[in-house]
Amino acid sequence: MNLLSVRNLRTYFDTDGGVVKAVDDVSFDIEPGKTLGIVGESGSGKSVTNLSIMRLIPSPPGRIVSGEVLFGGKDLLKLPTDEIRKVRGKRIGMIFQDPMSSLNPFMRISRQLMEVTELHMGHSSKQAREHAVNMLQLVGIPDAGARIDSYPHEFSGGMRQRVMIAMALSCRPELLIADEPTTALDVTIQAQILELIKKIKSEIRTSVILITHDLGVVAGMADAIIVMYAGKVFERASAGDLFERPANPYTKGLLMSVPDPLRESKARGELYQIPGLPPDPANLPPGCPFAPRCDKAADICRREFPPMVQVAPGHESLCHFAKEVYAEAAHLHS
Repeated sequence: MNLLSVRNLRTYFDTDGGVVKAVDDVSFDIEPGKTLGIVGESGSGKSVTNLSIMRLIPSPPGRIVSGEVLFGGKDLLKLPTDEIRKVRGKRIGMIFQDPMSSLNPFMRISRQLMEVTELHMGHSSKQAREHAVNMLQLVGIPDAGARIDSYPHEFSGGMRQRVMIAMALSCRPELLIADEPTTALDVTIQAQILELIKKIKSEIRTSVILITHDLGVVAGMADAIIVMYAGKVFERASAGDLFERPANPYTKGLLMSVPDPLRESKARGELYQIPGLPPDPANLPPGCPFAPRCDKAADICRREFPPMVQVAPGHESLCHFAKEVYAEAAHLHS
């Protein structure tokens, strides 16, 4: 039984340059207690997918055109506004990309944490404060009782991110959406934040959607991964299968972009990067949107949109040459 099932989700934005299909026919599932990684370059549709799940798309210019988001047997896209508000924060928690802009700079941390449980759990002011202190202790903020009345600017970037995690987990949600939770943090703090999410996930048995452009981040965290490009799911697989046998040239490019000291020493220290730039989402090329950057592209790729091909049980790739790419990866790995 899946905790969350997203089916054929489409979210478009009306712009001066045309209609941007930010999310275009995206489907995936997440099981209870599991972690799903959503990866891809900036602008691939990762964050918009999850803002759509939470019904947080600004309208205008955005609009959820079609699809289903089934959570606990209900389609979140069809719930009345007051019902979706009961789901946000209580049953689904979200860690936003930038903790400085997500926390109100004019409100003390205590007030921002307390209002979550006062609203969703009916806590009195005293209960809410005690719970807030406990949550700050849980996420590793030292001397939480004394620091709870600080303002956001009095915390470092890593500490603000911990406050965001405490807020997202205050009501022990069934699902936590972590949108680039380590962006703008130094490497040491990144590792601490990821370990913290893993630890709390196991303690409160929540499911996690981890959004990132960095495949290295999801390597030790995710059970399954979907790779997005130009608003589409380009590949989906278990984490182990995707890292060992990628079946899409785009996924291969992302994996090669992760620094590898052994590989770089052979290549005279040069870091690999995918050639070119992501396409203009309001003006996608005909055929496969990755074709202009792909070293495997043939005439059919520039002419026809690729099919979703199953290369192994539970492993699918949006590519005309998916089976060939998968076979090459399997041969290299063996």
